[in-house]
Amino acid sequence: MFRSFFMNKSWLHWSLAGSIVILWSIWYQVDLSVQINDWYGEFYNMIQKALSAPNQITLNEFFSVMTGFLKLASFWILIQVGTSFFTSHYVFRWRTAMNNFYMQNWPVLRKVEGAAQRVQEDTMRFASIVESLGVHFFRSILTLIAFLPILFELSKHITELPWIGPVEHSLIYIAILSAIFGTVVVALVGIKLPGLEFNNQLVEAAYRKELVYGEDHEDRAEPLTVVELFGHVRKNYYRLYLHYGYFNFARFAYIQYSVLLPLIAMGPTIVAGAITFGLFRQITNAFEQVESSFQYLVNSWSTIVELISIYKRLQAFESNIKTAALSEAPA
Repeated sequence: MFRSFFMNKSWLHWSLAGSIVILWSIWYQVDLSVQINDWYGEFYNMIQKALSAPNQITLNEFFSVMTGFLKLASFWILIQVGTSFFTSHYVFRWRTAMNNFYMQNWPVLRKVEGAAQRVQEDTMRFASIVESLGVHFFRSILTLIAFLPILFELSKHITELPWIGPVEHSLIYIAILSAIFGTVVVALVGIKLPGLEFNNQLVEAAYRKELVYGEDHEDRAEPLTVVELFGHVRKNYYRLYLHYGYFNFARFAYIQYSVLLPLIAMGPTIVAGAITFGLFRQITNAFEQVESSFQYLVNSWSTIVELISIYKRLQAFESNIKTAALSEAPA
């Protein structure tokens, strides 16, 4: 899964240089997000000033600030589209490397149940998911590096928490504790999902294999056999639906309710009128960036579950190559 791409000299220009390009684009997008956060302060302070009394700002001043956002947003769009195009090629090269490796060992692997699906489908999904999770992970790390100092400074303006009292840099602690709580809850609630996803692919593969045999052989895919195999598929899917039901309830409830945390924390400061509207927007945006980065596992858990399932299948698939190599080795 990894060796065929990252430890293969023929793919070094894509695995190494390509990874560097993707990481650079992530860093640049985070830098643009920091600049946009600064823009929030300037723009909303201007709005507050304009709404306080007539003709406090000119129309040229208003459009000048708007132009600043258009420039930042345009750069962000170009980088995002360019990165998406590049990573599509990156992922396909990774899939190609895995495909070539498995094809070199096809005489051994072809005997494994569901071998065609492992090579044709799982290689594509594995490379795509790992790339996606990796990009989000590094974006979260870089976002924390960029926004933690910003939130640290901005939280000086939040001098008091409701029901608790004065706490220095309180928003930092709230973001960390919120993310830890959400991650633990989601991990516990979704602990059974990887195994169910893995079993789901097994029963689907068995059902699909029988149907494929039935295309060429009249004595295969008989009604009773197909009904039994599809029964296993149906049973596993019903279990998946049940477990995903309470998993999604816990995850979405946490994500939605956690939006209120910074507002609750800033309640006394807002009521006292101690901050401007622009500063309020800077603080809430910085908090969202930091909290979202800390919530990496919460936001990615469904994808991680799918990746674990694919990894287990490919790991079992590759174990046949090692077994065959050991059996052929001289005693």
